[in-house]
Amino acid sequence: MAGLSTTKALSILMNRVAVPLIILFAAAGLFACATPRMHTQAELNNASLACGLTYGELIQDEEAKKLLILFRQAPSPEHRRCVYQFARRNHLKMVVVDSIQFPEEAH
Repeated sequence: MAGLSTTKALSILMNRVAVPLIILFAAAGLFACATPRMHTQAELNNASLACGLTYGELIQDEEAKKLLILFRQAPSPEHRRCVYQFARRNHLKMVVVDSIQFPEEAH
C-alpha cells in the first residue's frame, strides 16, 4: 500500500473486511430463521429410542410444526435433556406433557 493516502488505504482495508462480514452475518441470519419441517413418524421414533423413550412418546402436530411434544408421565431429566437437544437441532420448541391421568379401566 505504499504511495496510497491513509484514507484510500483505510477504504481498501474496510472493503476487504466489511464485505465478508456482511456476507457472514447475512448467512447467519438465514440459518437462524430456519423454518421447522414435519418429521416422519420413523424419524420421531428413532429420536424417541435414542433418548430412551418408547414409540409414540414424541409427537409433532401438523397444526403446530414448531412444537415437539414429549408425551410421557414424569420424564427424567435425562429424557428431557435428550429431547430438548433433538428439538433444538431441528429448530423446534419442546413441550412436555407430564400430567397424564388415564381413567381406570372398568373390569
